[in-house]
Amino acid sequence: MAIENTTGSNEFATIYTRDSLANDSCQEYDCPQSRVFKIIVIGDSNVGKTCLTYRFCGGKFLENPEATIGVDFRERTLQLDGEYIKLQIWDTAGQERFRKSMVEHYYRNVHAIIFVYDVSSLASFESLPEWIEECVRHSVPPMVPRILVGNKCDLRGTREVSTFSAQRLADGYNFPLFETSARDPAEKEHVDAIFLTLAYRLKSHKPLRLKQPSESSFIQLAGQQEKTHCLC
Repeated sequence: MAIENTTGSNEFATIYTRDSLANDSCQEYDCPQSRVFKIIVIGDSNVGKTCLTYRFCGGKFLENPEATIGVDFRERTLQLDGEYIKLQIWDTAGQERFRKSMVEHYYRNVHAIIFVYDVSSLASFESLPEWIEECVRHSVPPMVPRILVGNKCDLRGTREVSTFSAQRLADGYNFPLFETSARDPAEKEHVDAIFLTLAYRLKSHKPLRLKQPSESSFIQLAGQQEKTHCLC
C-alpha cells in the first residue's frame, strides 16, 4: 500500500501514471540524451534495499540476494512528459564494515534519498534517525528530496512497526511515507510509485547532468569477496 504524507508541502504528491511506465526504456541506444539523477537507497542490512531497487529496475523479485558490499548500481530510464529521465540508483551496504570507506561516495552529488526499513523489524525502524543524521553529517542539502519506505508488508503476521508509528516519524521529518513489498507482485505499482514520485519531483528542478559512473566507480571493495545471504 502506498501512503502519502499529506502534511507539509504538496510538492511530494504521490504520482503514478501507466503512461509513464509504458513509455520507459532501459535501452540506452533507443533513447535520446537524458538527464541523469542519482538516488541513494539507505537503511539497515536485510531490510530489502536490493530487492526494492531490483523490483523497480528489473520488474521482478530477486530471490536469494547476496549482501551488498560497498555499493551496487542500477539504472532505469523513464519518459516523463516527453522528456527522458534516467534514474541512477545506488543500492548501498547496510553493514558498517562495508560502509566505512564508502560513505563519502554515497552522498556526493546526490539528488534524492530513500530511507528503507523492514516493517517486521522494529530495530531497523529505530535505526532510521541514525541514517537521517548521517545525511546531515555529510552535508546533504535540505532541499534534496527524501522518502521513507517500509518494506516487507507481505509479512503481516510478524509486523513490528505500525503504520501509525511510521507516519508519526515521517511527519516529524516532513517525509512522504510508503509501505510496500518488493516480494509481492501485486505491489509492483506501489514500488514504481515510490521512484516515480521522486522522478517527477527531480524533473522540475533541472539539476546539472551527472557524469556516467566509470568502471572504478562500481566500488565493491576490491579484495573483499565475503558474501552473506539476506532475507528480503
